[in-house]
Amino acid sequence: MKLTDYLGDRGFWRDTVRLALPIAVQNMLASSFSLIDTLMVSRLGDLALSSVGMAGQWSWFLNLITFGVASGMSVFGSQYRGVKNHTAMRRVLGLSLLIILCVSAVFTVSAAVFPTGIISIFNKTPAVIESGTAYLKIACISYPAVGLTVILSTFLRTIEQPRVPMYVSLFTTALNAFLNYTLIFGHFGAPALGVRGAAAATCISSWTGPVLLLLISLVQHNHMVRHPRDLVSFTRQDAASFVRRAFPVVLNETVWALGTLALQSIYSNMGYEYYAAVSIVKTFMELSFAFIVGLGNACVIMVGKSVGAGRIEQCLRDAKRFSLLVPLGTAGIGLLMILLRRPLISIFTFGDNISDLTIRTALFITLFVAIELPLRNIPYIQIVGIYRSGGDTLYGMLCDVGTLWVFAVPVAFLAANVWHLPFVWVYMLAYLTEDLPKVVICLQRFFSKKWLKPVTPEGIEGLAQWRRQHEKHKIQEGT
Repeated sequence: MKLTDYLGDRGFWRDTVRLALPIAVQNMLASSFSLIDTLMVSRLGDLALSSVGMAGQWSWFLNLITFGVASGMSVFGSQYRGVKNHTAMRRVLGLSLLIILCVSAVFTVSAAVFPTGIISIFNKTPAVIESGTAYLKIACISYPAVGLTVILSTFLRTIEQPRVPMYVSLFTTALNAFLNYTLIFGHFGAPALGVRGAAAATCISSWTGPVLLLLISLVQHNHMVRHPRDLVSFTRQDAASFVRRAFPVVLNETVWALGTLALQSIYSNMGYEYYAAVSIVKTFMELSFAFIVGLGNACVIMVGKSVGAGRIEQCLRDAKRFSLLVPLGTAGIGLLMILLRRPLISIFTFGDNISDLTIRTALFITLFVAIELPLRNIPYIQIVGIYRSGGDTLYGMLCDVGTLWVFAVPVAFLAANVWHLPFVWVYMLAYLTEDLPKVVICLQRFFSKKWLKPVTPEGIEGLAQWRRQHEKHKIQEGT
């Protein structure tokens, strides 16, 4: 078999780079958004850093649900894109916007009315609760804006215009950095607001995102704003079809997020210094993950278009290439994280506000995460990049949620509260008990090809024809 069958030919790499690079840059900028918040708040000390990290878990929960809705939209969008049905794509966009506005409204009201209750899920220390509540009351105003940005950006990627979200992220990240510097520490005549300043900066820069995306789309007159009536022209049948495919994705992200929040609660109740370390490492993990998100989105678009158009052989070929490319790429990223972990984490030590325990813990878990990174991302590209683009949303949900709740959460709870193991052992056991069984289950599904479930007539016919040819070939081999 040729090397290009595994690593891709020139056309594969051209399309992958064209789609993945702007998306990776945008996600890196979005991660820098969080990094800037974490870095500047760290100047206020362990307690402020930990409390803001805990408050951020509520928005992170919403972001995962939003990602689920956006992923469900991309299942239809990429396949409809394959047959150039842009009217159907806009109907799916309208449904997605309606859903995410309703969900973000619930999260915003909950955070505004019950901020203390939300923070107390993660830690009972009065000073932590007070600081986190002050941040959450303001930051929750940004939730609808973040949801809109994710949905609109995903649609623009699906119509193969990933540079627009990238440029918007570049601007909003720079704006967030400036506002953080100004409002947290009181520069340029502004009052020094501390964690409240970080929350205000997040709100202003977040709402700038959807406004710019819409304005640029209006100037370009692209498919997102063309024929706006299509956004509200969906029927009950459209909604039912969307919910049937998208609901497992949304449920996947929601229940997985709840499991991850359970793990965060276990970590934070072992000590806020440990959770501060987790908050530091999380920012670097998100930066490294930007590369994988870019490849994952490229995979969704390329594989989804082939499935929707009925080009099953092309779909399988590209899926195989992404399945190999992602773990190889993350191995390189992991090595880079190992080499750079000390200078990266030392950024947070300026001003002597971060304890030695926090820094030592952050160094160790960065080393562990870097080594384990390729293992964790094998299931990611399968579930998010391949299964979902193929239309198989239900199996991915069962695999993702099952390994977390059946293995990782119970083991972490026992390790922390019954066995009383050190924090780093609790952290490592949670990772390994989730990822090891998930890798095995996901690869079995990939090789079975049962994840091929088109939503377009062309895709359904193409799959039926491929299966007939495949069966004929097997019979000929048997004779």
